[in-house]
Amino acid sequence: MKSLISPLQWWRSIKREWLIYHLGLPEFRFMFDAPPPNEWVSLDCETTGLNVSTDEIISIGAVRIVGNKIMTSERFEVLVRPERGVSPDSVRIHRLRGQDVAQGLPADEAMKQLMRFIGSRPLVGYFLEFDVAMLNRAIWPLLGQGLPQPKIEVSAMYYDHKFRQMLPYEQQTNPNIDLRFATLMSDLDLPVREAHDALNDAVMAAMAFIKLRQLRSS
Repeated sequence: MKSLISPLQWWRSIKREWLIYHLGLPEFRFMFDAPPPNEWVSLDCETTGLNVSTDEIISIGAVRIVGNKIMTSERFEVLVRPERGVSPDSVRIHRLRGQDVAQGLPADEAMKQLMRFIGSRPLVGYFLEFDVAMLNRAIWPLLGQGLPQPKIEVSAMYYDHKFRQMLPYEQQTNPNIDLRFATLMSDLDLPVREAHDALNDAVMAAMAFIKLRQLRSS
């Protein structure tokens, strides 16, 4: 007897096949495969600014997570050469000068290397929506679409964790939960690395992700 699939499963299957069919570079269809069980990739980007439409990526850091382990020996770290250089304000934040990023990879090559590193694994990050938007802007000319992997926002996991700790009447009063990264790391009693370094930020997001998963299952 054949098993029935739900309309949602049917729609997801059709959408997946449509995206694969229209993939600009068929060599990257592996991103649509089933992900390795219990694996994720935590990533972070440093950019020339916070405008998704005009600013550029200048560095990417990513690490694989397997179960409750951060595979720092399998890390991904690249500089990306911007087309318009870097401003003094951005240098003060991430300390990457024009001469540093001038030796970086062209954006399209950096994106190809990153996609091979990610594979089909779900993505993890803090303020991940911004990083993915920046990456998708560079990836779209190559693939005709953005990254298809599921995305997991660490700050949303932390919000849910703090919300569950509240009493019912506190939950009903529109609680204001501090989602700043420094607050999150301190509250979870996790070690802090130097900020505004793509790899360090990716590792810290991975630590928070693992700790929050453990707290959710305890």
